[in-house]
Amino acid sequence: MSVFVPCPAKINTFLSVGPPGVGGYHPIRTYLQAISLCDLLFVEVSDENHIDCDIALPDSNTLSNTLRLLRDLVELPPLRVTLKKIIPSEAGLGGGSSDAAGLIRGISFLTGLPIDQHVLDVASAVGKDVPFFLMGGRAIGEGLGDKLTPLDDEEPSWIVVGKPIVGVSTKSAYHALDENERPFEELPTNFWTGHNDFAMIAPRPCRDLEDRLKGLGAQSAGLSGSGSAVWGRFLDANLAIEARRQLAQLTWAEGFIAATCTRAQSLELQERP
Repeated sequence: MSVFVPCPAKINTFLSVGPPGVGGYHPIRTYLQAISLCDLLFVEVSDENHIDCDIALPDSNTLSNTLRLLRDLVELPPLRVTLKKIIPSEAGLGGGSSDAAGLIRGISFLTGLPIDQHVLDVASAVGKDVPFFLMGGRAIGEGLGDKLTPLDDEEPSWIVVGKPIVGVSTKSAYHALDENERPFEELPTNFWTGHNDFAMIAPRPCRDLEDRLKGLGAQSAGLSGSGSAVWGRFLDANLAIEARRQLAQLTWAEGFIAATCTRAQSLELQERP
């Protein structure tokens, strides 16, 4: 028996970063939205443990770490895990964290493992965005990003994502951000404000992409996570398609088109014989 698990990306529609606390970790206040741009994960019970991916993964990755920590918690059968990567890396879109959450959901479906507090602790240990991808939809993130408050679904909208060739290391981004004084902004009433503290230290192509998306009709736009991906929200499908076409003509960036996901949509999976 096997299961197919789409692993959606996320965007941060607001992100404020506080000063580092104990251990050097930064508190945040953020709005999170799952979108239909996704990696594709297949999990099946097998004769041996194996992880396949269409790109090279480091020996220690979110999938291997998730399996290791879950096996420390419960006994699992041998599993073959196959991943097709579509979400770009070093983009602030949460691809690795979504893959880890997808693996947890797939294992839960195949084995009946309850996603209880112990499993949520494993999720947080793998990555601070992983618990959000187990929740799906849209949410408030606070604390270190793992204190989540679910928000009701809203009417769907189109999201165009621009990803410059340059990537952003999260660790380096936080270091650069700490060299700039800034207030620790409260959550605004507008979910789609687009404010992101990391924009002040983002590479120039990120700022250019944000301006382009707004010029192409985006209702709002902003950096996602620590970058380097930039999103634009469109209420008109034709405008979104044209914006994606315009980004496709750039030699220094790539473009994707997606839609916002409801909670149910972002947690879908399919059993395979």
